[in-house]
Amino acid sequence: MSLFRQAFLVLAALLCAPLAIAQVQPVAPSLAAKSWLLMEIGSGQILSAEKPDEKLDPASLTKLMTAYLTFSALRQKTLSLDQTLPVSEKAWRTGGSKMWVRVGHQVRVDDLLKGMIVQSGNDACVVLAEGIAGSEENFAQMMNREAQRLGMNNSSFRNASGLSDPQHFSTARDLSLLASALIRDFPEEYSRYYSMKEFSYSNIKQPNRNRLLWLDPSVDGVKTGHTEAAGYCLIASALRGPRRLLSVVLGTASDATRINESQKLLNWGFAAWETVPLYAKDQAAFSPRVWKGAQNQVKAGFASDFIITVPKGMADKIKAELVAPQPLMAPVQAGQQIGTLKLSLDGEAYGDYPVYALESVPLAGVVGRAVDTVKLWFN
Repeated sequence: MSLFRQAFLVLAALLCAPLAIAQVQPVAPSLAAKSWLLMEIGSGQILSAEKPDEKLDPASLTKLMTAYLTFSALRQKTLSLDQTLPVSEKAWRTGGSKMWVRVGHQVRVDDLLKGMIVQSGNDACVVLAEGIAGSEENFAQMMNREAQRLGMNNSSFRNASGLSDPQHFSTARDLSLLASALIRDFPEEYSRYYSMKEFSYSNIKQPNRNRLLWLDPSVDGVKTGHTEAAGYCLIASALRGPRRLLSVVLGTASDATRINESQKLLNWGFAAWETVPLYAKDQAAFSPRVWKGAQNQVKAGFASDFIITVPKGMADKIKAELVAPQPLMAPVQAGQQIGTLKLSLDGEAYGDYPVYALESVPLAGVVGRAVDTVKLWFN
């Protein structure tokens, strides 16, 4: 199993882990939104949510997936920032918010990214989709495949921009997976584009619709969305010290409301919760016994830094226990799950997380295996 796969499974376990017990869980604020969610990026934990799996129109939050696939193409060198892409008549005619590209012109990918991310240009999305996949329809298929890979099991994409369609939907939980993946997998691109406050193209200057960029200096992205069906939506991320929180607020009544509710949620998350680093990446957190192996123990831990989020003031009440199958028999492969870390908080179950072998342990020779066989008889 690859280290990336290990890290992904740890993140998935964190996302599915139970929150703190009711007696100590901070009370989240009430939000004027159809659905919302707050995630701690470092630990991957969802701190609080309301209707996180309700399928809703994502509007321009869709553009996060278009950006993710564009950044992937840049990394794979099938696209370059200085490359120009042609503007088709379809792109030029696309309704909604625009970058104002002109049909028949060639536009740099770098400008198209700024037009999509800062100006929320639907036309820029179509140009990028056609440049990457040949058509927007083909690109939508790519979007859905990537959504499945990221674990976005309640999402369906029909276009690159977020224009309303009965079969185009997502959820607060799925969008948090997408936004956190974008920040995690493309940190340089995220920093470069998503904090931009304005962009000019064809002598038309447009501001970033994420007004939290002006109101809260800790906010450095990510995206707004609005259609009549979706209402006013905002995914925002804030970095305060070593902690990064991600808020997803869907279906508010106005731009002012999505800003106020997002700010309220972020402030509550930073005030009411704290992160606790438990184990460093590749640290031998445990060394369970291995039978019939070339060595008697195996180093076990995590492929990425293991961080847990708890209500503020509860860090000293965390207890960790490794539960591993007994007996653990050789051979053991690096990356193999060999146990489960069970966490408790103030005596109550807090979450279960997979633990992996950090090294391989081959079979012992004939004599070593025979000795351990005898020992197992008596055990």
